[in-house]
Amino acid sequence: QTNITHLKELEQTRTGETYATAFNSFMRFTNGEDVSLSEMDSDMMVAYETYLKVNGVSMNTISFYMRILRAVYNRAVEQGITLQRYPFKHVYTGVEKTVKRAISFKVIRQLKEMDLSHSQSMEFARDMFMFSFYTRGMSFVDMAFLKKTDLNNGMLTYRRKKTGQLLSIRWEKCMQDIVDKYPGNYSTYLLPIIIHIRKDERLQYKNSICLVNRRLKEIGKKLGLVHPLTMYVARHSWASVARGKHIPLSVISEGMGHDSEKTTL
Repeated sequence: QTNITHLKELEQTRTGETYATAFNSFMRFTNGEDVSLSEMDSDMMVAYETYLKVNGVSMNTISFYMRILRAVYNRAVEQGITLQRYPFKHVYTGVEKTVKRAISFKVIRQLKEMDLSHSQSMEFARDMFMFSFYTRGMSFVDMAFLKKTDLNNGMLTYRRKKTGQLLSIRWEKCMQDIVDKYPGNYSTYLLPIIIHIRKDERLQYKNSICLVNRRLKEIGKKLGLVHPLTMYVARHSWASVARGKHIPLSVISEGMGHDSEKTTL
């Protein structure tokens, strides 16, 4: 009997982390028990979808998992390993448009002027949010890996981790004020996100983004915001404010490091 483990082996050459994540999620649903392909019917996949929803998984992630499982299942059908039972016909495999939450320029000013001297971590979170906003919505991962050598002759030049795109920003006093507040004398990095150079840098970045977002959510509640305040909000707030000031979409797209204007919309 062909089972889900064999299905995983079929795709081993091209799984990578994405396939492994989908399979591991499905195995958690089955409590680690292997499932034969003949058992994979529409009822089971609907139950799996319900399980994911109950566990707070977004519809886009659900679709992502389902499409991976469906691709591998269909490959097994093509190879004559199982009959086509269309187990994915009643589950979601589309793509929902992500809600991009932005805050107004007025709220950003309130955030900038908040007295957070009672909490070093909250003040740091606010400063990182403002730095992102000042630098045309720079993503936190790009901020973390900015080097002091990226700043030359009044221009900050960096390559986006996500796309590899090279971006340049004119260096302003408001950016320098934040850097001056956190002098990393012994570090090659511009901001104090990655502090220990010889330790796992990616882990330091991940720990920092979690802490910063946690503190930003607390700040957002103090400001009476309906939606959670996160570093992602800084990125889209810059785009929203730029649109409000009638800056061309092409300029906003370039500033955010998007490959096309459609991504910005």
